[in-house]
Amino acid sequence: MPARTDHSPGFTRVSALPSGHFRFIALDVETANGSGGSICQIGLACVRADNHILSYATYVNPLEDFAPFNTKLHGIDAQTVRDAPDFTQAWQQMAPLLRIHHLVQHSNFDKSAINAACKTAALPRPDLSWSDSVKIAREVWPEFRGKGGHGLAHLKLALGLKFQHHDAGEDARAAALVVLHAEQHSKQTFAALTRQSRRGQLTLDL
Repeated sequence: MPARTDHSPGFTRVSALPSGHFRFIALDVETANGSGGSICQIGLACVRADNHILSYATYVNPLEDFAPFNTKLHGIDAQTVRDAPDFTQAWQQMAPLLRIHHLVQHSNFDKSAINAACKTAALPRPDLSWSDSVKIAREVWPEFRGKGGHGLAHLKLALGLKFQHHDAGEDARAAALVVLHAEQHSKQTFAALTRQSRRGQLTLDL
């Protein structure tokens, strides 16, 4: 049965990596320490054509020490990931699904962490298609600028979202919900919103 926690499109937590074709996939990671490559949890929110979300998360053994600050933030420690796959094992399982979908992250941290973890594991830099739900939120809700901003903590309150912050599966679902709310609020398609967010990034880079 779907586990629903808010009035947004329903979601189902799944224990196995989803398969098939989705509108887009939101991705979030948690890290063990200050190194971006020290991924200890990866969460995916796979958005179906009907906007129902399949929420998946896996722990990852970073093969690195955990910093007390990070463990306090997300509750994951060395004991939690003792029997989890390392990044190479987890990534080899996920990569075929992620390569064929457009990915959403909430800020650039997740893309940077994936790239860093691949470099640490001597894996090729992944060729993935990304958009940033922070930039999408800035385009759709400019009034939040200076009044709480566009981080997940404020969007949770402003949009009435319910999720557990700093859990990779929950944060991935939250990023997906931000996009779905943005589509509904702006009456624009996902493709249009991601084009706008990319144009905004190009403007900032000039």
